[in-house]
Amino acid sequence: MKPFTQRLLGACALALCLQPQAFAADTDPAQVNLDYAYYSPVSLVLKHFGWLEQALPQSKVGWVLSQGSNRSLEYLNSGGVDFASSASLSAVLSRANGSPIKSVYVYSRAEWTALVVRKDSPFKSVTDLKGKKIAATKGTDPYLFTLRSLQQAGLKKDDVELVHLQHPDGRTALEKGDVDAWAGLDPHMAASEIQAGSRLLYRNKDFNSYGVVSVTEKFAKEHPQTITKVLGAYEKARDWAVKHPDEFAKLLADESGLPLEVAKLQLSRTDLSTPLLNAKDVQSSKAAAPILVSEELVRKGVNVDQVIDQLIDTSFGQTLPKQ
Repeated sequence: MKPFTQRLLGACALALCLQPQAFAADTDPAQVNLDYAYYSPVSLVLKHFGWLEQALPQSKVGWVLSQGSNRSLEYLNSGGVDFASSASLSAVLSRANGSPIKSVYVYSRAEWTALVVRKDSPFKSVTDLKGKKIAATKGTDPYLFTLRSLQQAGLKKDDVELVHLQHPDGRTALEKGDVDAWAGLDPHMAASEIQAGSRLLYRNKDFNSYGVVSVTEKFAKEHPQTITKVLGAYEKARDWAVKHPDEFAKLLADESGLPLEVAKLQLSRTDLSTPLLNAKDVQSSKAAAPILVSEELVRKGVNVDQVIDQLIDTSFGQTLPKQ
């Protein structure tokens, strides 16, 4: 057999071997699981209208309710969901501690957390919380917000007693008087303000990180086209939310079981105008990251700036159609 013919047959054989792999990369998984959350109102829109099911007709779409970033990232890392909604700094923390994930989309930029006290609380500033009990959900944005707020006030984590409770339970503990303050999260925070008269002791919009949708590196490598379809559906939901604010508030109220005025208060603190990750997001995450090191929340020797560069993937946003 001539050398040219041998090379040609070899190339054909190689192409046939690679064909199934290429085909697999072009198909969506049989099942795609996502979380939805009351702190991510756009996810409620996406679930309500069934737009993702339309975008993935060959896949079975599953939905899992998330009560916080810690739960969302646990679901992602355990394989319970393929797309997880969390605070960006929580995603940094997860990646820094060994989870191979990538953040691919911003579902909101909200002032969704603050330090909350009861309406009759004597406390006037963060420094007044020294020696007091603060409810916070470890691994979430409210928890990290608390640490940054304490640090800015000249206090350390050990100067207070942090009580680990999920967000709804933190609200209950505050209103019952079991804790002195609570690291709140909307919509629970908005509900406590309106229904119990709770007061926001300390607000700092710059200490709120933005909300991201994350996937595993494995999923990003094997199903990039699925990610593009999911984010396209997210964009459709976001566009609807922006154009229909009254219906959006009603949907949030109906889904969360909270009064309409609570939903409106939450949405008044929610910005949906910039869904694509960009260089500014990388810089803001790096500016917030030192708290993870100073409070020893990440493994020793981890280069957090490098972690953030590996985490934030802006490429998928470039493929999305403009709404």
